[in-house]
Amino acid sequence: MLGICRGRRKFLAASLTLLCIPAITWLYLFAGSLEDGKPVSLSPLESQPHSPRYTASSQRDRESLELRMREVEEENRALRRQLSLAQGRGHRRGNHSRTYSMEEGTGDSENLRAGIVAGNSSECGQQPVVEKCETIHVAIVCAGYNASRDVVTLVKSVLFHRRNPLHFHLIADSIAEQILATLFQTWMVPAVRVDFYNADELKSEVSWIPNKHYSGIYGLMKLVLTKTLPAKLERVIVLDTDITFATDIAELWAVFHKFKGQQVLGLVENQSDWYLGNLWKNHRPWPALGRGYNTGVILLLLDKLRKMKWEQMWRLTAERELMGMLSTSLADQDIFNAVIKQNPFLVYQLPCFWNVQLSDHTRSEQCYRDVSDLKVIHWNSPKKLRVKNKHVEFFRNLYLTFLEYDGNLLRRELFGCPSEADVNSENLQKQLSELDEDDLCYEFRRERFTVHRTHLYFLHYEYEPASDNTDVTLVAQLSMDRLQMLEAICKHWEGPISLALYLSDAEAQQFLRYAQGSEVLMGRHNVAYHIVYKEGQFYPVNLLRNVAMKHVGTPYMFLSDIDFLPMYGLYEYLSLESSQTWSPIISCKATFPETCLQ
Repeated sequence: MLGICRGRRKFLAASLTLLCIPAITWLYLFAGSLEDGKPVSLSPLESQPHSPRYTASSQRDRESLELRMREVEEENRALRRQLSLAQGRGHRRGNHSRTYSMEEGTGDSENLRAGIVAGNSSECGQQPVVEKCETIHVAIVCAGYNASRDVVTLVKSVLFHRRNPLHFHLIADSIAEQILATLFQTWMVPAVRVDFYNADELKSEVSWIPNKHYSGIYGLMKLVLTKTLPAKLERVIVLDTDITFATDIAELWAVFHKFKGQQVLGLVENQSDWYLGNLWKNHRPWPALGRGYNTGVILLLLDKLRKMKWEQMWRLTAERELMGMLSTSLADQDIFNAVIKQNPFLVYQLPCFWNVQLSDHTRSEQCYRDVSDLKVIHWNSPKKLRVKNKHVEFFRNLYLTFLEYDGNLLRRELFGCPSEADVNSENLQKQLSELDEDDLCYEFRRERFTVHRTHLYFLHYEYEPASDNTDVTLVAQLSMDRLQMLEAICKHWEGPISLALYLSDAEAQQFLRYAQGSEVLMGRHNVAYHIVYKEGQFYPVNLLRNVAMKHVGTPYMFLSDIDFLPMYGLYEYLSLESSQTWSPIISCKATFPETCLQ
């Protein structure tokens, strides 16, 4: 308020100065233009050399007067510039005050009100800018087949808006690591690095904590990030898999510069009444400061947390609270809040648009008044896209945009930022440069070097190998126009199946909806669906067959085109024959890599 008043006083003073200066100037010029009580004429006609009134003295006076007029005009122009600057500052301060009032409506603390909404910052309160090529570190806990799909959508939304190099730290189980390692390796996104940390090795750190949350034991692993991530890593953004970004993640990274004193955790206030304990009768939540905080988006200052002995801090708090609570209801979030309740100085409260929580009991609509206010959307309800919210249709469309977005378009370079040399990428570029573009078969030869993005095990997969080591897997490949064959094949072949599907991102989501709506397909867990994403103009039949064959887990396989329907009982017949007369499959590379002959 003081800054606004000061700006108005400056504006008023500048206006009065601009009005008074011209009047004083012209009085001064008029007095100075008198010679012996008579005005000196500036008329061009009277100043001609042949005029009888023309003298050398009057010529000098005229030149002196013109010089003074030019000086006054320069002063006037300078005053106008100062006035326009004063108006601009006043206007920006007005915008800035409106930004504060909007944030005040979210119910956040003065830390929130001190935040600057991107695009509305003034000169005196400008948010620190992230360096152009500064690497942003992101940590995500991911386990299982479904969570791996969610991570892809999250990563797409981050890549779409980003302008900085990214380093993803993925705490993953063996399933998610296999899926995501292959995906990122074949995605080949410039200026993106991915490191994996074995989640199974961390189970012993948190398995002693009873947890009722649907995320299971993996929902507690954010507590041990200070111990898991590299010791040299100073700060990291921690995200849930059900997050969608609507802005550049660098804006969130810049908030680290606002931490003061002992603030080591950046969190958004919980937008439901869960921790207030009034959702239902006898509801007894874990202790929290006010409404508590949501841990779907966390800023962690790892170096300071380690110095504060965070590991010991949260363990002692959890042990004490579990004596009365017996188990956690919201996984790591309960323990984070219990620690903050005892040590409120640890938390820096983020504006709530950094974690707009979409569950049935939240008040998320108070965090935004316009689309431009949205930064991060959090689908933190077990219902996910089916959650009840006034604007859920808009949020769902935004989510579906990234869900079906062509991931190949995100392979763009960050110009001006040096990146680590990728051997595979360099070899690929070298091979492509050696091709002759005038060759009639150039497009076919170039297709050999195309790296297709691949998502293994797109749906949940379970398979127990046969004890007699005689099992047979049906192997096939298909595109979207053969999708109707899947149910019939599953009915005819009871054994394991490995399928490679050549689909676009949008078609992959159509397939997912089709499969989830089919009782036949959902009733089978021994069918592995591997998505090879479309790129180029040709159908890569050999690549698809190789992908399906590579991930066969049985000693024998039966190769078939998708159009051929196996007869009933063929699986049992081949399994019996393999136990009596067949030898294991031999791999060869005569025709194409990993072609198998019997």
